[in-house]
Amino acid sequence: MAFDYGYLAVGGAAVALLYALYLAYSVRKQDQGNPKMVEIATAVRQGADEFLRREYRVITPIAAVIAVLIFVFIDIPLKTNGATAAGFLVGAFLSALAGYVGMAMTVRTSSRTAEAARKGLGSALTVAFRGGGVMGMAVVGFGLLGVSLFYIAFQGVIVTTPAILAGLGFGASLIAMFMRVSGGIYTKAADVGADLVGKTEAGIPEDDPRNPAVIADNVGDNVGDCAGMGADIYESFVVISVAVLILAALITSGSSAYGSLASLITANQLFVFPLLLGASGIVGSILGGLYIRKGISKNPMGALNTSLMISAVIAVAIDAAASEYVFKGNSLGWSLLASAVVGIVVVVAIERVADYFTSYRYKPVQFVAEASQTGAATNFLAGFSTGLQSTAPSAVVLVLAILVSYFIGYYATPSTLAESSRILVGVYSTAVAAMAELSLTGVIMSIDSFGPITDNANGIVEMAGLEAGVREVTDELDAVGNTTKATTKAFAVMSAALAAVALFFAFQDEANTLISQHDLFAKYGLAQGASLTFALSDPRVVIGVFVGALLPFYFSSFLIQAVGRAAIKMVNEVRRQFKEIPGIMEGTAKPDYARCVGISTTAALRELAKPALLAVATPLVVGFILGPLALGGLLIGSVASGVFLAFMMTNGGAAWDNAKKYIELGNFGGKKTPVHAAAVMGDTVGDPFKDTAGPAINSLIKVLNTISIVFISAIVLFALFV
Repeated sequence: MAFDYGYLAVGGAAVALLYALYLAYSVRKQDQGNPKMVEIATAVRQGADEFLRREYRVITPIAAVIAVLIFVFIDIPLKTNGATAAGFLVGAFLSALAGYVGMAMTVRTSSRTAEAARKGLGSALTVAFRGGGVMGMAVVGFGLLGVSLFYIAFQGVIVTTPAILAGLGFGASLIAMFMRVSGGIYTKAADVGADLVGKTEAGIPEDDPRNPAVIADNVGDNVGDCAGMGADIYESFVVISVAVLILAALITSGSSAYGSLASLITANQLFVFPLLLGASGIVGSILGGLYIRKGISKNPMGALNTSLMISAVIAVAIDAAASEYVFKGNSLGWSLLASAVVGIVVVVAIERVADYFTSYRYKPVQFVAEASQTGAATNFLAGFSTGLQSTAPSAVVLVLAILVSYFIGYYATPSTLAESSRILVGVYSTAVAAMAELSLTGVIMSIDSFGPITDNANGIVEMAGLEAGVREVTDELDAVGNTTKATTKAFAVMSAALAAVALFFAFQDEANTLISQHDLFAKYGLAQGASLTFALSDPRVVIGVFVGALLPFYFSSFLIQAVGRAAIKMVNEVRRQFKEIPGIMEGTAKPDYARCVGISTTAALRELAKPALLAVATPLVVGFILGPLALGGLLIGSVASGVFLAFMMTNGGAAWDNAKKYIELGNFGGKKTPVHAAAVMGDTVGDPFKDTAGPAINSLIKVLNTISIVFISAIVLFALFV
């Protein structure tokens, strides 16, 4: 029966991938536009393809070396038949593939969206959403496929050594971090360079073909917001799947540490239920996406929100059926269904919070725009404070989600069980809520990828010189796209926070299990049979907390500096071309677009090393020197500071961007005014916040958690000062 359940999840993944193929076919049938539009789109596609080819050549040998190290130092000693290394390679490969497949479609959708805009808002909205749907279905399809097949292949090993699952999550997280960091540096170096010289110095419109950095800017939208985000959300899906399966293994193992928990369930119900949640989300996303149609003539954001709500309702209905099917009326099944509903509600709630703080329909963004009237400094202050304020309601959603989902699971277990058993089920219940949240990845990523598609379409309309009415349509969709990208980043950060709860419990349990198995109680100063306690009264834990809290800030400094250095090169190159190539401003000479593309590509790959090394080396150094207590403190500190730093950066950056767009609609004087110039300056500051550093913190948190679990056996055995 368990294998039947597992294959149901595989079937759900197959449905997602087949639907992605259908959407790709549907989009490819659309008109690409005139030869000029095709030429521009081709240049963007070629630039994006070349960047990813060079990036994959850099990260492939790194991944291979890490896989060998995992096999030698983890799999061989633990006798896991290479499961951890195999999981790492599967997670890494599918993470890279998810990013590439989604980007390959979005670069082919932008010109078609621009052409569809000639027919009206509904046509452009539908084409862009379907193009984004390819990304959404590919991401969730690859995620569920990889996790389900890994579970089926290594089911016996997972029950006895659940930590091997962390290899799958580590592979996905590491590649996602590489792609998110490098893509973020690329896109914002080009964007900042294009804006500073093109808009503020030369006074030409955004996406003007006379700007030498314009193609690099459009390429960046795809490698950062599509390939990077695709890999990012893929690893979010995989990591929370890994977390919930590890907890399921702990419950079903029958370990004496957790009393008689195994008596609560039969077969492999706790393994397959979260996988079926993923499948139900796929069906809900497909059916909800059908709401987006050509007949929509206004309020595109409202249409996208309606599509999300339909998907959520359908997913909950299927979740209820899955609960009944798997648990056969067991009260625990209904409790876990309630936790799944909490996860679905989190998606809607965090989307509304991000929308409020990043859309120009609401007061926060309008306040940033109004502050631009007195210069760049007040614009900066308004945008930064808006980002800071957005953390409070985000925290409320997060805290309530953890609180409610945890106690649903805690009180679902009989009071006669040991306290440790009830706590474990409570944490598993929170992981189920996070899995339900990620189950809507299909529709969330469809809405997210809509953003870079419409951004590129807007650029193509400007560069191809299409009529003003078309630009009005793509301008409106582009502004909506800025908000959808912000909501997806909030969705990813929230998933990282919820996953961290489950991953830390898994880390703690694995450390204590290893101490018991190898009789290391004396080494760790513990009484026989006692467990490690992560208490603030222990200086090693405090040290770890401080180091962990520092990491997101220090990590972000590398990324923002990298964008700054690359932007300086881009600004100087654009200035050089304006000065040395006669006729660019008159439109009689063509800029050297390829040179700007090359600057962004080289800078992005060169700047990748330091932040990547920081993320991988820090937990290993702390763990091997100060032991698991300090490493646990590091994980706690990184989540506590990283989650809110990420919310501040992503929401604040989007607020700056849409404040600029609000002014460009004609408010406070409109374009080519000092107010607009101040807003452009704010937007350039917000760019690396929202598209480079902020989103990368999500991957950082998951890399720290998964690498810690992968190497915890070696750390427990060989840590120096414990």
